[in-house]
Order: sequence, then C-alpha cells, then structure tokens
Amino acid sequence: MTIQKVITLVFFLTLSSFCQGTINDQSQFFVVMKKSLTGNSLSNWDSEKPLCQYKGVGCDNQGNITKIDVSGWSLSGQFPNDVCTYLPRLQIVHLSHNNFQGGFPKSITNCSFLEELNMSATSLTGQIPDLSPLQSLKLLDLSNNQLTGDFPLSITNLTNLVLLNMNENRHFNPWQLPQDISRLTKLKWMILTACKLHGPIPVSIGNMTSLIDLELSGNRLVGKIPRELGQLKNLKLLELYYNQLEGQIPEELGNLTQLIDLDMSVNNLTGKVPESISRLPKLEVLQLYHNSLSGEFPAALANSTTLNILSLYDNLFTGEVPQNFGLSSALLALDLSENQFSGKLPPFLCNGGKLNYILLLQNMFSGELPEGYAKCESVVRFRVNYNLLEGRIPEELFTLPHVSIVDVSYNHFSGPIPKTIGSAKNLSELFMQSNRFSGLLPFEISGAINLVKLDLSNNLLYGPIPSGIGDLKSLNLLLLQGNKFNSSIPESLSSLKSLNYLDLSSNLLMGSIPESLGELLPNSMNLSNNLLSGPIPLLFIKGGVLESFSGNPGLCVPASLNSSDMNFQTCSHSYNHKKTYNIVWIIGASVGIVIVGVILFLKRWFGNKKTETEHDDHSMSSSFFSYDVKSFHRLSFDQREIFEAMVEKNIVGYGGSGAVYKIELSNGGVVAAKKLWSHKHKHSVSDDQLVLDKELKTEVETLGNIRHKNIVKLYCYFSSLDCSLLVYEYMPNGNLWHALHGGKFVLDWPIRHQIALGVAQGLAYLHHDLMPPIIHRDIKSTNILLDIDYQPKVADFGIAKVLQARGGKDSSTTVIAGTYGYLAPEYAYSSKATTKCDVYSFGVVLMELITGKKPVESEFGENKNIVYWVSTKVETKEGAFEVLDKNVSDSFKEDMIKVLRIAIRCTYSTPALRPTMNEVVQLLIEADPCKFNCCNMSNKKKSDTEQVINKPKSIYDL
Repeated sequence: MTIQKVITLVFFLTLSSFCQGTINDQSQFFVVMKKSLTGNSLSNWDSEKPLCQYKGVGCDNQGNITKIDVSGWSLSGQFPNDVCTYLPRLQIVHLSHNNFQGGFPKSITNCSFLEELNMSATSLTGQIPDLSPLQSLKLLDLSNNQLTGDFPLSITNLTNLVLLNMNENRHFNPWQLPQDISRLTKLKWMILTACKLHGPIPVSIGNMTSLIDLELSGNRLVGKIPRELGQLKNLKLLELYYNQLEGQIPEELGNLTQLIDLDMSVNNLTGKVPESISRLPKLEVLQLYHNSLSGEFPAALANSTTLNILSLYDNLFTGEVPQNFGLSSALLALDLSENQFSGKLPPFLCNGGKLNYILLLQNMFSGELPEGYAKCESVVRFRVNYNLLEGRIPEELFTLPHVSIVDVSYNHFSGPIPKTIGSAKNLSELFMQSNRFSGLLPFEISGAINLVKLDLSNNLLYGPIPSGIGDLKSLNLLLLQGNKFNSSIPESLSSLKSLNYLDLSSNLLMGSIPESLGELLPNSMNLSNNLLSGPIPLLFIKGGVLESFSGNPGLCVPASLNSSDMNFQTCSHSYNHKKTYNIVWIIGASVGIVIVGVILFLKRWFGNKKTETEHDDHSMSSSFFSYDVKSFHRLSFDQREIFEAMVEKNIVGYGGSGAVYKIELSNGGVVAAKKLWSHKHKHSVSDDQLVLDKELKTEVETLGNIRHKNIVKLYCYFSSLDCSLLVYEYMPNGNLWHALHGGKFVLDWPIRHQIALGVAQGLAYLHHDLMPPIIHRDIKSTNILLDIDYQPKVADFGIAKVLQARGGKDSSTTVIAGTYGYLAPEYAYSSKATTKCDVYSFGVVLMELITGKKPVESEFGENKNIVYWVSTKVETKEGAFEVLDKNVSDSFKEDMIKVLRIAIRCTYSTPALRPTMNEVVQLLIEADPCKFNCCNMSNKKKSDTEQVINKPKSIYDL
C-alpha cells in the first residue's frame, strides 16, 4: 500500500470518527432537553428515528443539526444553557411562546454560526449578556419578556441584523437610542415598543435607509420628531404613539412615499398636519388622536384612494370636512370626535362599503344626517352625539344588520321614532335623549330584542308606553323621563329582571302604580312628577323609596304608615277599611307564630339546661336546627351542607370577624361562608349582646335584599346564640389586595380600569339609589372581590350601617369603623361617617390600582401614607408619571394619569370638595382606555398592517 493510500485511509477514518462523535453529541442534547423541560410535544422526539427527522429539527447535508424550532410547544423548565456545545453548527433557534425559567442562556453567544434567535414570550428574566460575538446574527427577537438591567447596546455591533424586536420589555433600566444605532445599515425591522426608551430620537436614524418598520411607541421619548426621518425612503410603518414628543409634524415625512401606516397619537404635537402627509400615495392608516393639533381637516385626504383608518379625535381641528371625503377610498374606521369641526357631515363616508365605526361626537356639525349613512351595512358603532344636527333620522338606520350602538343624543333631531326600530336585531345601546323627537313610541320597539340600554329622555314623545318593552329581557337601563307619556304604567315592565335603573319621571303618567313593579326592587327607579294616583304599594314603602314618587299629588299612603316627613296624603277610609281584613289576618298569623316560637324557645331552653354539663364543643352540623335561617335568594343547596363543610381544611382566609370557608356543594356549585363572630360561653348572654345581634340581623336583612352586579350576592344568613354566619357567592379570583400585591401576576390597565369602574358603580348604587342610603365605611382592596372575569364586587358589610337619619343631603352615623390607610381625615378625628368618607377610601383604592403600591409603605416616610406620597410627586408632569405602576404597559400611561386626577379629587382633605360617587362613575367612564372603541380600532389596524407589511418570523421570510 502506497503512502498516499495510507494517508487517505487515515483521513477518512478520522473524519468518520469525528462525524460519529458529533452525532453522539447531538443526540445527547435531546436527552438533556427531555430532562430539563416538560411538555407533551416532546413526545414527538422518538428515539428510534434519525435526529434529522425529529419535528422542529433541521440539518445540513452532512447531518449537522442547524435548526431547532419548538415555538408554541407549551414547554416549561430551563432551556439547556450549553446548546452550542452539543450543536456547534446551529444557525436557527426558535423558542418563542414557551414558559422557560431562569435568565437568558448566556452560552448561546458561543453559537458563532447563529443567524436567527427568537425567544419572544418565553418568560425570560435577568440581564442580556454582550451579544457582540454573534456576528452572523440576522434576526433577534426577545420581545414580550421580563428582561432587566441595561439594554444590550452591544447590538450596534451586529451589523448583519435585519430584524430587531425588543417589544414589551418594561423592566429595562431607562436608556436612550445611541447615535451609532445607524451602524445597522441592513436593519429593516426595528421594534422597540414599551422598552423604557427615553430622551430624544437621534437624527442618525435617518441614515438607516433599509428600514421598512420603525416602532418606538409606548416609551418616554421627548423633543421634536427629527425631519431626518423623511430620508427613510423604504419605510412602510412608523409608530411613535404614546410618547412625550412635541412641536410640529415635519413636512419632510411627506417624502416617505412607501408609508402605509403612520401613528403619532398621544403626544404633545402642535400645529397643522402637513399637506405632504395627506398626499402620501400608499397611506392606509393615519392616527394622530390626543394631541394639540389645529387647523382645518387635511383636505388632500379627501382624494386619497388608499386611506382605511383615520383617527383625529381629541385635538383642536376646526372648519369643515370636505364633502367628497370617503368618495375615493374604502374607509374602515373614522373618528373625528372631540374637535371643533363644523358644517355638514360628508355624505359619502360609506361608499366603500366597509366602514365599521362612524365616531363624530362632540363637534359642531350641523344640518341633517345624510341619507347615505342609512346604507352603511357594515357599520357597528354610529355616534354623532353632542352636535347641532337636525331633521329626521333615516328609517333605514335601524335596519342595518350589524349596528350595535346608535348614539344621536344631544342634537336637534325631530320627527317620530321610526317603526323600523323593530328590525334592529343586533342593537344593544340606543341613545336618543335630549332631542325633539315627537309622536308615539312605536310598539315595534319590542322587536329590538338585544337592547341593553335605551335612553329616550327629554324629548316630546307622548301616548302610551308600549307594553312590548317588557319583552326586552336584556334591558338594564330604561330612561323615558322628560317626555309627555300620558298612559298608565304597563305592568309588563315588571318582567325586566335585568333592569338596574328605570326613570319615568316628569311625564303625564296616570292611574295606579302596578304592585308587580315592586318585583324590580331594590333596583333604582324614579316615577316622580307625574299624575299617578291611589295607594303606593307596600313593597315600595317598606323598601324606603318613597322619594321616587314625589310630585304625584294623587298618591297616598295608609294612615298607619304616614308621618310628617313623607309628604304624601293619607289614603281614604274606604281604602283602609278594604285592607282591614288583611291586617286582622296578618295579626292573627303573627300571634300564632309568636306562640309557636315561645314553645320552641322553652323547649330549647330546657334542653340546654339538661345538657349543660356535657362537653361544650358541639359540631356545627349537630346544632343545625338551633339556627334562625334567613334566605335572600332561592337556594339550590341543602343548608346542612354549609355546616358539614365548615372544617379547617376549607378555610381560605381570615377577616376581622372570623374565618372564611370555601364550600363546594353537591350540586357542583361553590359558595363562601363567613363566620361573623362567636360569643359562645357557659354564662347567659348579656342584654348588650342581644341588642347587638338584633341590630346585626336587621342590617344583614337589609343588605341581603340589595341587587347589583357589583355588590357581592348574599344568599342567606344563619344566626344563633353561638355564632352568626353569612353565606354568599364565591369569588374565584380572590380579592384585589392579593391581585395587586400578591406578586403572582400583573393586571394590565384595562382590567384595573374595569375594576375601578365596577366598584364605583356599586358604591354609587349604595349612596344614591337606596333610601335610606348605605355607607360602607370600610372600602379597601381586601373588601373588593373579583369574579372569574375580574369583574369586581364590593363585599364585607360587617360594619356598614343603614342610615336612619333623613335630614340634610348627606346622612351620617357615628359608629367607629374603617382601616388605617383608607380612613378619611375627618372621620379619624370626629368619628362621623358620611358618604364622602367612602369616596375618600375609594380614592385610596384608585391610587393602589394606579401605583401598584400599598396604602402604607416605609418609603412614604414615618406616619405617611399613599395620599401624602402621591401629593408630593404630582407637582410636575414627570413626577406624576413617576408614580405610575412600572408593571403596567407604558402605552396606557396617559389613561392612568386621567384616573390619577380622579383619585386626587376623591382624597381632598375637605369633604365638600370631593365628588359624589355618581360623579366619579361618569369621570371613570370618560377615562375609559378603550373609549370610542379605540382599543379595537388599534387592534384592527395592527392586524391589517401586519398582513400588508408581513413582519418576518424567520430569515426565510426576509
């Protein structure tokens, strides 16, 4: 054998040995993966198959693994840190949408061939190492994680990068875009949304002419928008919204002839919209809302053939909207609200047949509604309220197949309400109040079966209230006050079991009050200032809602119930005589009940004497029949189950008044039982204790009759000389304190706003819709429970008192209660509780929601609370932003500031300066982060844009 053959043989043997070793190392990686990660999808890796046939695995021609893609496999555990030791030729690593523990796998920087690294939404924590060794990297996506420390400015060394996505990493230290970011000349996608950017936008970005997508929104960028951005000739998407940018929009942005989406909303921009931007040939989305822009409507937009979404709301625009606007393009959404636009409405908005949202409220538009709007078959929301519009409503507007909200309130519309309203099958909210509508309310309205809110107040409607309204089973708001309805009240209204508020006041209604209407109690209703006559049904008198019937001279109350403060005449003798038989029967039945009660009491008393020497620790179930039971709802469970399940293992918490039990019922339901207190002892119960029990029972019975979606539902009450129990609905998401401060998860701002609004609505009901009103007296985050959808319910009325005083505007009581940190200052030193004390406590809860901090923390200073701390910060805008919870997306910071203003008003030291809870509800509605459906509009825009721009997920897409 020649020397040449020997050398060749040795080479191939060495190569074979090397390849075999590499394959063995590669297979070892999958062994390590299965040990360190869990997830059903790992079963796809069958050890009997060749590695290169594994799902999510790619190889080159030599059998080297070059790709690992386990995106969306729902894996948990720790990704192997030394992946490149096993797979040295790795080029693609896609790990997104898994749940990895631990920090960034630092040894991945040893993967010298790596071109793609996608670890988005993998629960990554910790700091990012120096990425400079990854010189081959083209795609880096670490978005939607919890990375901390300094932003990795080493990315400026990765000059082959094509895509950089650090979106939604809100825990970085504040950082600025360096001037040398322009070294990334190949970069096409730069997405740095909500990642703690601050300072100015460097002008050097204008040199990154390969950029297609530039997203810097949800940060704290300041200064002016650089005119150099106009040099990015390939740019298709520019998003700068939710920052603190100021000054005018550069004219040079009109040079971005490829631009599809431009969003600079929620900044401090001023001046006019440059005409050059209005003429961009491919512009589909233009969003500039919530700035201080002025001037007239960008006229050139009317000639655009590409525009889909235009949102200019909450600016200072004036003048008329061109009448040909919408004629050339197929609009999807239009929001011009909260400006000073005037003149007639543009008639051709719906010509493209795709318009979903017409939001033109709070302007000065005049004239009639264009007939063309009645042909907008795609429209979902139609709002033109608070304008100067007049004439009739086109009949076809109510026949639109998809319309959900129609709001034409606070205009000068006239004429009858069209009968076509019966065809509004998808309509859920109809607001027509404060116009000049006249004629009969058509019976056909009963066909709008999905109506939830109906407000026709303050018009010129007359005739009967259609009985068919009783068929609108989903209705929770019915406002017909301020009209000229002149019939009797239809009994069918008692069928509206979902109704929260009914207002028929200031009409010409006559006849008697249907007794069945009492079935709607304790929901709020107002029948005042009509021509009603006859006796007020006892249910209303007992419910303490007589003020709802004031201004009806023909109404009366029985002589036995009349008093000087009712302002009602006494019913005639014939009425009283008519009721005499019922009264005699009731008295007879009562006497019988008392006799039976005395017998049972004596029997029990002697029984207790007999067993006095026995062991004192009886089980709850054995004493079941010694309890007085009061049910407030139709019960679907055996009451004995409650007592049998009250064992230590079912305790889920402790309150100031005892333990709380989670009780799973045999029918599959779940309830909570709260033991209010126990005073069990061998000696007789004191007179003071018996009086206290009687007061508690009276109070609980009042509270048990409360019906409101934001008040926890009390099922029943058990009382005895041993203890008192409340059984109420179980809230699976616990209380707000644990949700905010427990550290298990983060509530985003829309959920927090939903909680704030719900609590406010519950308190407004207690303060303003009940007579006498109820002061809760211990509003705090532990007394706010959360259901499965994070809808809040106010709970724990153990110290709330039903106010008996009827004098003055704000009833009060002097029972000391409350929790430190939430107490209003005047209550702390005077012990006099008013509804304004609840308002103060609610303001503290708002501050908890906004800041994420507890009411009392050491950082506030000795003897200082959250109210003091916030007051020291909000003197400047920067300080106000500083108090916002850093765990909430920066994109909502302006919405949070709005609610912070409400919280500050609620916690004024002077009670008279605080708003009422009704006012707070309205303020929170105005501060809705998704007001006018902007959230949905934004989401719609995002999906449309992503389809057009097609952000790449791998290098093959580039």
